[in-house]
Amino acid sequence: MQIKSFSGRTLGANALKSFAHPLRLRIYQLIEEHGPSTATGLAARLGQNTGATSYHLRELAKHGMIEVVAGMGRGKEKYWRVTPGGFSYGEARPADPEVAGALDYLLDDLVRTRGAELARWREESATAPEEWVQAGAYGRRSLRLTPEETALMRDQVFEVLERYRALSESGDRDGTGHVVVHFDVLPVGTGDGG
Repeated sequence: MQIKSFSGRTLGANALKSFAHPLRLRIYQLIEEHGPSTATGLAARLGQNTGATSYHLRELAKHGMIEVVAGMGRGKEKYWRVTPGGFSYGEARPADPEVAGALDYLLDDLVRTRGAELARWREESATAPEEWVQAGAYGRRSLRLTPEETALMRDQVFEVLERYRALSESGDRDGTGHVVVHFDVLPVGTGDGG
């Protein structure tokens, strides 16, 4: 069965290896959360020098992860944003051990980040505006499905998420906030150790 991609692009081997860097991941996450940023602003947030953040920004841009925002900044100042459309890590495990190691690093970071985001919201929800508390949700379902049903459900959820991603990237709108959606489909117990 062909898996439908809901991302603007799939990261190739060189992009995976480049992205699997702690500072690049953190820079990407900061831009994603706070919006367009300069090398100087990121350096201040990260306790780094501007040369280091500039280098890592260029590396992220080289692989299409971020891009310069046209019309922002003065002189040589560049504001960087996450490239619209999203990305995926690919469908299959890479055969190249170096690329597979980079993918493992990125997936482990994804799991850590999700845990940190959940813990952060759990803490922040006590003082967040009521409309945001009411809009948020925690969810977990345990289902008995076939592989075909699982793939269909996954694709339908991603179709909904894609509509909201497009809305999110449609420009500045009043009343928006940074919203993170976690969605995983985990066929637990189907492997050799199951």
